[in-house]
Amino acid sequence: MRNFLYIVCYFFALHVAAQELNCTVTVNASQIQNSNNQVYKTLETAINEYFNNTKWTNKNFKAQEKIKCAIILNILEQPSSNQFRGNIQIQVSRPVFNSTYQTPVFNYKDDNLSFTYTEFQPLNFNENSFDSNLVSILTFYAYTILGIDGDTFALNGGQEYHVKAEKVVNLAQQGGSKGWNRKDGNATRYQLNENLLSPVFKDYRVAMYEYHINGLDKMSSNKKEAKKTISKTILKMQNLYNRRINASLLRLFMDTKSDEIVDIFSAGPRTNNGSLKEMLLKIYPSYGTKWEKIKI
Repeated sequence: MRNFLYIVCYFFALHVAAQELNCTVTVNASQIQNSNNQVYKTLETAINEYFNNTKWTNKNFKAQEKIKCAIILNILEQPSSNQFRGNIQIQVSRPVFNSTYQTPVFNYKDDNLSFTYTEFQPLNFNENSFDSNLVSILTFYAYTILGIDGDTFALNGGQEYHVKAEKVVNLAQQGGSKGWNRKDGNATRYQLNENLLSPVFKDYRVAMYEYHINGLDKMSSNKKEAKKTISKTILKMQNLYNRRINASLLRLFMDTKSDEIVDIFSAGPRTNNGSLKEMLLKIYPSYGTKWEKIKI
């Protein structure tokens, strides 16, 4: 019996250690009145298990290597007992070398959340078929999280996961839901994935790599030089602005990193930040009050 228990525990430990994501999932339905609240709790548990228990890659992640993320589904409408509409917000962070700091790498809101779900309905993962819009959305963001995280550790290190997310986009188009097609407009899953894979916007992924590996990860050894590197990296984002003023990846970068940029350049050893501040005020004026805190 003891040997049997040991084997069970061993394989259970292997299974747990093999997963890649450490996601906190919240389903918020506070705006829906007089509904079955239990279904939201069941859905929250199902999504949590889907993200955290699915084996997304062929790599083994140690417990401390799991990607930390927070996912919030805001249910704003419930046209019927099993139909739901709203938005989904995703926040992802990764550790900075030789510190306890977790830096944000992805902060994104998707307003095209619509799906059907019956309580206790299984969420089945199949990368070669379209099962439901909910499963497709969750799978798309799982691969996108892996891709963006990978891009911060190696140049284009998340390529294979962005390609897998593209496959999800293509399969999901047959479902007819909004967010998967070019015609659906801006700030869609289609546009996010297309831009991440497009050579036109390669500066975004280059910046994500250099900012983290050659900037933040070297702050503990040489803060001044690391800040100079981060400044040069951010200045390259002007290339996105020059190609397309309203580039969604530029907005994504600023929404994710603006507070951190201000923290970095409003304290600590001084660097020549005049050009950085001027550029930020030009390409992203909506955060002007933040940029004014940068010391030059």
